[in-house]
Amino acid sequence: MSFVTLGALLVALLVGAPVAAHLLRRRRAEERPFPPARLVPPTPPTARRRSLLEDRALFATRAVSVLALAVLGATPLLRCSHLALSRRAGASVALAIVVDDSLSMRARPGAGGVERGPARFERALTAARELAGGLAPGDAAALVLAGAPARVALASTTNLTAVTEALAAVTPSDRATDLDGALDLARDLLRGLPQSDKRIVLLSDLADGAPGAPPISGTPDIATWVPLEELEATGEDCGIVRADRSSQKARIRVVCTAASPAAPGPDPAAAERDGGAAAPAASAAGASAAAGRSLEVRAGDAVLGKVALDPALRAEELTIDLPSGAPELLLAVLTGGDAIAEDDRAPIITAGGPLSIAVVVDPATTHVETGGPPPLEQALSALDLDAQIRPLPSVPEHADELAAHAGLIVDDAPGFTPEVRRSLAAWVERGGVALLTLGQRAAAAPLGAGFEPLVPGVVRWSASPVPGLDRATAGWLGPSAAGLADVAPRGRATLGAEASEGAEVLARWTDGAPFLVRRPLGRGVVLFMTLPLSTEESDVALRPAFLSLLDGFVGAARARGGARRLAAGETWTFDGYHDVKVERVRIDRGQGPAGREALPVVEVDRRLRVSPPLAGLYELTLDGERSTRVVSVPEREIDLRPRRVAESARAAELGGMSASIDGSPYVALLLLALLAAELLLRALGGRRQPAEVQAS
Repeated sequence: MSFVTLGALLVALLVGAPVAAHLLRRRRAEERPFPPARLVPPTPPTARRRSLLEDRALFATRAVSVLALAVLGATPLLRCSHLALSRRAGASVALAIVVDDSLSMRARPGAGGVERGPARFERALTAARELAGGLAPGDAAALVLAGAPARVALASTTNLTAVTEALAAVTPSDRATDLDGALDLARDLLRGLPQSDKRIVLLSDLADGAPGAPPISGTPDIATWVPLEELEATGEDCGIVRADRSSQKARIRVVCTAASPAAPGPDPAAAERDGGAAAPAASAAGASAAAGRSLEVRAGDAVLGKVALDPALRAEELTIDLPSGAPELLLAVLTGGDAIAEDDRAPIITAGGPLSIAVVVDPATTHVETGGPPPLEQALSALDLDAQIRPLPSVPEHADELAAHAGLIVDDAPGFTPEVRRSLAAWVERGGVALLTLGQRAAAAPLGAGFEPLVPGVVRWSASPVPGLDRATAGWLGPSAAGLADVAPRGRATLGAEASEGAEVLARWTDGAPFLVRRPLGRGVVLFMTLPLSTEESDVALRPAFLSLLDGFVGAARARGGARRLAAGETWTFDGYHDVKVERVRIDRGQGPAGREALPVVEVDRRLRVSPPLAGLYELTLDGERSTRVVSVPEREIDLRPRRVAESARAAELGGMSASIDGSPYVALLLLALLAAELLLRALGGRRQPAEVQAS
């Protein structure tokens, strides 16, 4: 509120004038009959006394008039603006509201030790409510959340009450940001609706960890509007993305960055990887976020260890020695303040080592002309999935040897002996994830070797009758599945019908034969592909779709308990369990447990799943067995550099801030009514006074 507006409202203090006028008003002295007074000549009375508030109706009328005058004077200065759409010739609108519920939206404007105003998420939610309130009958609306993975909170509907209820259920999270996925979902929801005016409204800070990506813009049939520049990410942040405990040491990964507008040009992240000039700038940006801060390990209120942050720190794993006898529950805490307070604390868990993926591959058949490790190992390393790749000469024969691994990839094995099959099946049933590629050697398995019960039936090898995969059936591989439409291998494995019974075919050849199959087995899962990784048979291992396959495989191994740490928004999958309970352990400011919050367990495709939205400590109860796991913040979410926005997405014709409602005419009518009421009350009061005099 400005000084001028405040001054106009101070006119309301003049309401004291009617009070003083009524209290100071003098009236005729009260006369009492006194018979001897008739013998004294009458003289004009001089005695007066102050009156109390007698005519309350007249006083109330005058007081309300003064207040109305104050409101009338301040009305032109008051603004109650709200976000509103601009309609094309008054036509109905099909609207998809995209609300970013990721971690970076928890930042407050002006943060950096000083919090000013509500968080960006709260401002975005307020703007979404304003847009929903401006919808009219005939409009359609949908709600999409941009926290990774992007989700549909409300499908397109003309029930405007449902939109309001859906917005009321939206809460902030610690997820990463998936703007591209959210915009794609929003476009899919709007396509096919009868309204000709289709729009997407993006309410986000635009910090999705890809500042060099193409600018956000609309399509010819669906406009995209980014209305609130005030939401654009700014400020500096440091966050704890991992905290492990091994023996008497705590190893904590801290990432610091500072937001800076993404200027047109090459991707700063790519320039940094290539050793370009963007690296020093990013380092300098991170320096201000880490300067003067330290990392502490706390047990309750006690500080067990402390290390100062390097002012130039960008991403580093810091080690702090722990005293003997340190309690089990420890917290890593960053001192000082920054843009996001929620990522400055993380529970420390006993490290089980990185996710272990065992690989059994013959380098002689999967080599590349450029040299180096087999393509499989190179692909896993390039994905940077926080997993440790362990090449093995052969599949272990004992279950104890397999227990150390969360995932196993076997390329074109010539079958398994009965002992290996038993140990593999037992390992998978306890939650292991196996990926088997089947080729010419698999079809030539010697007598007594096979793949039962991992792959039921007989594996045969023959020339490939058709090239390419059916893209429509390969959705599990994502957008890169299109790259397999022209793959033409020399041969491929064929399976019997029993291999697909009780399994899910994730991709098919163009003739309908299975290419990639997922088969649940106990608490684990087996994936098998009807092509080997040999570069002599096909170039599948050199295509982007192969990276998508490995990414899904490692994600499945992590979700099934192979890792004790999960990023916020990722999913735990509990195959083979019947009684699943997941609780988030809340920790108060004193670093002690402060209660538990149960998460909903949903069943999707007959599989129990839980997606924790918040970082922190979780306790899982799986068929009576308890375990502790941690959900961490995604590292890329600490990058506060915003995406660019095309000028068309800021166009004024799409909408803007609507001006305040002018209440001056209504206040003026009220003043006229009050003036008429005062005149009437005064007239009635004048008639009563002569009557009282005559009566006395």
